[in-house]
Amino acid sequence: MTEVRKENDRPSNGAYRLGWKVVLVAVAAAVASFAFAALLVIIFGQKQEARQPFFLVAELDETTEDPSVWGLNFPLQYDGYKRTAEMVPTRFGGSEAVPRTPTEDDPRSFVPRSKRDADPRLSRMWAGYAFAEDYREARGHAYMLDDATFTARQKYAAQPGTCLNCHSSAYVPFMELGEGDLFAGFEKMNRMTFEEARQHVTHPVTCIDCHDPETMRLRITRPAFIEGIRTYKATQGIEDYDVNVMATRQEMRSYVCAQCHVEYYFKGEDNRLTFPWAKGLRADEMLEYFDEIGFHDWVHAETGAKVLKVQHPEFELWSQGAHSQAGVSCSDCHVPFVRVGAMKVSEHHIRSPLLNIAQACQTCHGDSEAELLARAERIQERTYEMRNAALDALMDLIDDIREAVEAGWSDEDLAEARHRQRHAQFYLDFVVSENSTGFHAGQESARLLFLSIDNARQGQMALRRDGD
Repeated sequence: MTEVRKENDRPSNGAYRLGWKVVLVAVAAAVASFAFAALLVIIFGQKQEARQPFFLVAELDETTEDPSVWGLNFPLQYDGYKRTAEMVPTRFGGSEAVPRTPTEDDPRSFVPRSKRDADPRLSRMWAGYAFAEDYREARGHAYMLDDATFTARQKYAAQPGTCLNCHSSAYVPFMELGEGDLFAGFEKMNRMTFEEARQHVTHPVTCIDCHDPETMRLRITRPAFIEGIRTYKATQGIEDYDVNVMATRQEMRSYVCAQCHVEYYFKGEDNRLTFPWAKGLRADEMLEYFDEIGFHDWVHAETGAKVLKVQHPEFELWSQGAHSQAGVSCSDCHVPFVRVGAMKVSEHHIRSPLLNIAQACQTCHGDSEAELLARAERIQERTYEMRNAALDALMDLIDDIREAVEAGWSDEDLAEARHRQRHAQFYLDFVVSENSTGFHAGQESARLLFLSIDNARQGQMALRRDGD
């Protein structure tokens, strides 16, 4: 007899739904558990990766100058270092590549564009000096040695070996020349001609110039900066300052750059590289120092004024700006930290932050890349406009002094105007030869250009008073 199942014996729809829910919850829990376990494995792996930021492939010591050897242990940093050979301009500077035909004297196939050709007023400002013959845009560290070796300035006037303090990897040559004494080697190279010193150097700036090969910590290897920062700290009441012992890590992230990106002069017959910081880092303080010791780089060919050539005072101008006052170092913007997998490494593709806004600027600023670029270029536009006004004022003063010289005025009658030219040129050149077009310290740049214009016009007024 067939059993007839009663309706009440069948599972209800609600029971079916409940069963499926249980199954789904169980599956979801299993998936979540698997995903969580996988996440823990990934986190553990990345923590292990972060604990070993590099692998010791090559032994490094105080003689390891070749950056490719360091690159065996630090391939990410070395890849960035090699990219300093890229030539990418910004709106107001940078190294746009200009092709040239290589010659026996100069094998370069590309050079950066000429600032002098773009603005002939610069040649008049530097009349009688080597920079009037060749002055080009700055380009990456990869070219610093070749550009110093093959510049046309070498033909115009013999350059001293002192130049290679900054245009080469000089730490190992210093130590070799000094037989283990850094300062003795520094002094020997200063006394050499450029050609003599060039025989002792092989590379542009390399890893060993900024890093201890055993601990990788930042360090200062340039005696001129060691002496210069000690002199400056003394003006603040800090005696016997030892930068490699007393500087903080964040300070060192600027100081390693300031070994070379500074104003300087060659002191005495030995051409000792010296930073003019005995009165402070501001342009006025350095000019006061130069006036006090009676130093001049050359006598202006048109006016007879004893004038000064400013070099690349990025550190000094930055020190007067908002970023410096906020504790932002040079490296924070030019060698920013980047994430590569689990590791945080410093991007050694050293370049303008305007070419790397996401990493260099947006770690602090929440604005868009377009807005940050526009803000920086507004500062540069205004600085460039003031720079042009200051150059025009200086040209007017040079014209007036030259006319007075041709008219037979005495040195006594020309003294004040020449003194004003010296000051006007220094303040102007401080901004012209600084590689940020005012961005490092916009208000300070504007102040210096105002002082330049004022001195130029005061010089013209002095000639008019004396001519009456």
